[in-house]
Amino acid sequence: MSRLNVPPLEDVPAGAQRILDNVDAQLGFVPNMFKTLASNPTVLEVVTTLQGTLSRVLDAKTRHSIALAVSQANSCNYCLAIHTYVATEFGGMSGGDIELGRSGSALDPKRAAAARFAQRVVDSRGQVSDTDLAGVRDAGYTDPQILAIVAVAVQFLLTNFINNVNQTDLDIPAVDSVDTTVAQ
Repeated sequence: MSRLNVPPLEDVPAGAQRILDNVDAQLGFVPNMFKTLASNPTVLEVVTTLQGTLSRVLDAKTRHSIALAVSQANSCNYCLAIHTYVATEFGGMSGGDIELGRSGSALDPKRAAAARFAQRVVDSRGQVSDTDLAGVRDAGYTDPQILAIVAVAVQFLLTNFINNVNQTDLDIPAVDSVDTTVAQ
């Protein structure tokens, strides 16, 4: 059961309600995370603005792979479920690619390098090694793109932390656990 209060829709300020309406238009429903965030319209605006802005960096499948890798690293069951749903329904990702994303990999080698690097950023709290940087550069990422990978990873850290603190009630199917051990 969620630990933070979800305001009744009639108590949500108009600005926050417009944001929730936009989320509903994009996804076909308003996920519980956004309903909870509506209790603090400024935080709701920060999260949705960050998501909208960062949707312009990297391609969608790479962002989905990063979301899955980061959410797995943070054991965020809510985020794993929602990102699996979004990656499947809107991102065209297969079940196998989603499972690989959760382990910091992907079917596409370049995307795998981004997911792996994002996972290293999370696991090392940003203290990545020269080898980690070399790996993502060797995959073809430029320094501006590496900054984008870090920013996208941090975006998902934010929502992982919010949902882990809240223990947000699942409003979509849960995902099974997977073995996320990646051969180095």
